[in-house]
Amino acid sequence: MVSVRSFPPVVGPAPRMLVLGSMPGMASLRAQRYYAHPQNAFWPIVGAVLGFDPGLDYAARLAALTARGVALWDVLRSCERHGSLDSAIAAASMRTNDFAGFFAAHPGIRAVLCNGGTAWRLFQRLVLPELGAGAPPTCVPLPSTSPAHAGMPRTQKLAAWRRALEPHLMPA
Repeated sequence: MVSVRSFPPVVGPAPRMLVLGSMPGMASLRAQRYYAHPQNAFWPIVGAVLGFDPGLDYAARLAALTARGVALWDVLRSCERHGSLDSAIAAASMRTNDFAGFFAAHPGIRAVLCNGGTAWRLFQRLVLPELGAGAPPTCVPLPSTSPAHAGMPRTQKLAAWRRALEPHLMPA
């Protein structure tokens, strides 16, 4: 098992929603960038919904997200696992990020969008009970953008992400 740590949150001055992964994969950890695996559909999908070129440099993609009120983070702060798969995370090693502090610092967040089933389950099981009334009013599970979730066509993933993101976006 290898011990891994997630990144700090990407958050602008007025976030309205938080997109959560579970824990960055090895390609992302090596690159020190969210969703760095070349087959991950996150940037193409979010770029299509938000109207930016997913081929922009990383800083410009992050600026496009935060300008539209989207923050980005992971449920887990640290864990142990082999490889990149969520199924390889050792349950006893999971440590969550400080969501109570995050939501207190960003009270305008109205929705949490979970990128994949593992992020959704971890947020529901490990984070929501601790937050109680301090949780955002909307929490939505979305199809994973990971290349490991190849059973759903990208067009269906895009439609689901569009339905979840668009109602909460700040104007362009």
